Amino acid sequence: MKKLLLSALLLGSVFAVQACGGEPKKENTNEQENEVAAETTTVEAVEETPTIVGVAASNENFSTLVAAVKAAGLVDTLNGDGPFTVFAPTNDAFAKLPEGTVDGLLQPESKGDLTAILTYHVVAGEFKAADVVKAIQDNDGAFTITTVQGAQLTASIEGENVILTDAKGGKSTVIMTDVAASNGVIHAIDTVVMP
Repeated sequence: MKKLLLSALLLGSVFAVQACGGEPKKENTNEQENEVAAETTTVEAVEETPTIVGVAASNENFSTLVAAVKAAGLVDTLNGDGPFTVFAPTNDAFAKLPEGTVDGLLQPESKGDLTAILTYHVVAGEFKAADVVKAIQDNDGAFTITTVQGAQLTASIEGENVILTDAKGGKSTVIMTDVAASNGVIHAIDTVVMP
């Protein structure tokens, strides 16, 4: 009988502790585990964000660009620390070039020309769409951008679109913005710009 009474008291104490929010150490442990898990997830997300080349390689719309970057030997550069802003021509943009142009540029003897064209699409620093639009607005509707290649692009706004005008007067429309990479940002464009 004493054992039964003692068991009943112990069981009652357990329920009383649980009803009053008992086992605070366990809840604290769960909170700490959740915080550690959240921090780990954040760190993993940062570590898993690919570079500009990785982002482009994971999107089939940039397969021509990725092939060109490889042929020009720019993979290591665009995998570097940066930050870079890349105005990335889509496959459709490359398809607008005269027939045979892309194949010719991918040949080893065209590496210098290809490198010049590709680096004309790259700007040192990270400039998101809002930064570009603000720069255009702050400069009376046109903002000159110096590319890694050394020549300039002019950014302006036509309607609701940001337009890039190249050194030869050719125009390209920014069709997708702020694609994040670990070493910068990508804005997709619909036409290859030429230095």
